[in-house]
Amino acid sequence: MSISVSSQLAPARPADLPAMDKLLQHPQLTPLTAEYGITLITQQLRLLMDELRTRALAGKLTQSDIATDSVIAGLTTRLREVTSSRLKAVINLTGTVLHTNLGRALLPDSAIQAVMKVLTQPTNLEFDLASGRRGDRDSLVEALICELTGAEAATVVNNNAAAVLLMLSALAPQREVVVSRGELVEIGGSFRIPDIMSSAGCTLKEVGTTNRTHYADYERALGEHTAMLMKVHCSNYAVVGFTKTTEIADLVTLGRQHQLPVTVDLGSGTLVDLAQWGLPHEPTVRETLATGVDLVTFSGDKLLGGPQAGFIVGRKALIEVIKKHPLKRALRTGKLTMAALEAVLSLYRSPELLPERLTTLQLLTRAQSDIQAQAEQLQPALQSALGPDYRVSCDPMLSQIGSGAMPVDSLPSYGLVIHYCGSEKAGRHIMQLESRLRQQNEPVIGRIHKNAVYLDCRCLTAVQAQRLQTLWSSDGL
Repeated sequence: MSISVSSQLAPARPADLPAMDKLLQHPQLTPLTAEYGITLITQQLRLLMDELRTRALAGKLTQSDIATDSVIAGLTTRLREVTSSRLKAVINLTGTVLHTNLGRALLPDSAIQAVMKVLTQPTNLEFDLASGRRGDRDSLVEALICELTGAEAATVVNNNAAAVLLMLSALAPQREVVVSRGELVEIGGSFRIPDIMSSAGCTLKEVGTTNRTHYADYERALGEHTAMLMKVHCSNYAVVGFTKTTEIADLVTLGRQHQLPVTVDLGSGTLVDLAQWGLPHEPTVRETLATGVDLVTFSGDKLLGGPQAGFIVGRKALIEVIKKHPLKRALRTGKLTMAALEAVLSLYRSPELLPERLTTLQLLTRAQSDIQAQAEQLQPALQSALGPDYRVSCDPMLSQIGSGAMPVDSLPSYGLVIHYCGSEKAGRHIMQLESRLRQQNEPVIGRIHKNAVYLDCRCLTAVQAQRLQTLWSSDGL
């Protein structure tokens, strides 16, 4: 006997709701129980029933809503949503290769395999295989870092801000650190060099002006409370025009005269001269140490192309002091980072092969013609998915190396530009479209520029392009 549509749409009262115990014993819940467990199912079913009861009291619930199939379907949806990962893989079409908010550098295959290996079995993370005693986890990569940079010693922590914090905490507590006003940078998330110094218990001694700092400014700032001369490489902005900076070599001379350590925070940091592949030159760690500075700090997940990490490299005596500081344990890296770091650093022993093996360098050196061909292949599918109210064109554009690493330098690229051409104002439709792209099962992250959505294809892999081609050809937007 069929149930009429009118009875299905009849209002449902709270008393009409199915009993929890009967629902939990329903055969349709058997596969859900095997997948999610009875504890989570009971919790989510109780929350769902509370929502249905609230709707019933408000007169907004029908008999169809409380049918067993409907309730179990709603429960299934809740279970999938609550157990889905909050950390999602996205497609980076922003044009920024080393995007801070999207996880920065992508690991090469060798690093992925190294991480997978240590995930499933014990390792000698802090175990000296030669002596059978407790070991130092830095020893896993220290010799390799020193080989690649020319440093006497090295230590690793969880990011570059931590490296600076640890260095200052160990070497300059309750004393003054001299820095140029033009180098008091703010890094991602509103973290500022002066704030890091304050947290380390140091006193910041600013010298010079925003645009000009002379050798004499440093010299006049020295006193009995001075602990360090520090130079910060401004990798995330540039001051142009009437400017003056003091060379690192001159600071080294001044530091030697007064027996003060000279340190350099390189920020993004690189181990090779990027200019050999047509990219802008950045001072390498080896070049910086060769000037005679005592310590250099830099990141692992930017231009180096590895996992998030921070390095302190330089004089052995100072590194030993830093390693003994209590913060070192709080800021140390885990086995996954160490495994990935060793694999990535090993690639630098064959620098001529880096464009083939290091993912970051692959993306930075990708030919514009290759990117253009990919964009042109995707254009018809996206145009069809969007319909006549939008116009999708393939246009040249400029990629950015990194949001916090060389942001003023750009790379010739290609991508898709989406304009709204309907009768209403374009702004709202463009913002809604950008949001819809972000809400796809595999979110697509582009950018809005000049009242259009820009999708730069520099970081788009062949596999991702194929998935987008299939999605846009079948489902639309």
